[in-house]
Amino acid sequence: MTNDSASSTSTAWSGLVPVDDTALAVTDTGGTGLPIVYLNGQFATQGYWRRTIADLGTGYRHITFDERARGKRSGTSADYSFEAAVRDVDAVLAARGVEKALVIGWSYGAVVAAHWAQRNPGRTVGAVLVDGAFPHDWLDDAMEVRIRKLFRRMSWFTVPLRITGITPRMTAAEQAESNIELGKLSRESALAPVLNDISVPVRYVVASGTSLGSKGDEQEQIRAGLAATTAGNPNIEISAKVPSNHGAILTKDFRAVADAVREVAALGS
Repeated sequence: MTNDSASSTSTAWSGLVPVDDTALAVTDTGGTGLPIVYLNGQFATQGYWRRTIADLGTGYRHITFDERARGKRSGTSADYSFEAAVRDVDAVLAARGVEKALVIGWSYGAVVAAHWAQRNPGRTVGAVLVDGAFPHDWLDDAMEVRIRKLFRRMSWFTVPLRITGITPRMTAAEQAESNIELGKLSRESALAPVLNDISVPVRYVVASGTSLGSKGDEQEQIRAGLAATTAGNPNIEISAKVPSNHGAILTKDFRAVADAVREVAALGS
């Protein structure tokens, strides 16, 4: 698929893109196809997208990057806020000379993608949101306590894994605060207005079952918050509800994710 707004800088490239007080590891497959920028889960890396990218093939231009302190090469920072994550999308696209792109995000990255699409309708072909960006008030005082305890308990085995890039080079407290901020951003009063204001095609791919730290049917209750969004904004639809859980969706149901990208690309062309 070709795209008139694709960058003139279309050769394959991999390197570091400076932003604020750090630098991000970026991979750009190049080519003349529609640029797609992939936004990772909160503590995940660009490698999670390899199956989706392979399924979509060389007809698209795939731009992936590791967020601050994620992966092996992206630098640490004094700022791990959500707004920094949104700025990083702009920095990567500017560095690669891309004026307009399709954004796809999983989990935390879905919230980033939703905000970026809402703020940049003229630069966004559309968005694919993979099991994330559900308006639901899941964060309360008890949940904040659970989150902080969870990351403290996980630190004993996640810290040694930092050198591999599997876990972020962030403290347990920094990871917990990032997750708590996500909970505040996901509240219906905060996220619903963002989704209702999106004016480009958006397709959700929704998982089933649990996610890390969830109990019982908590995750399905969170996903149920999407019904009001699809009813209120005709640009937003559910492309697929898949059997895999939150953590496995990009591994087991990457074809459904790739199909949603194709759907949005066709609508936005």
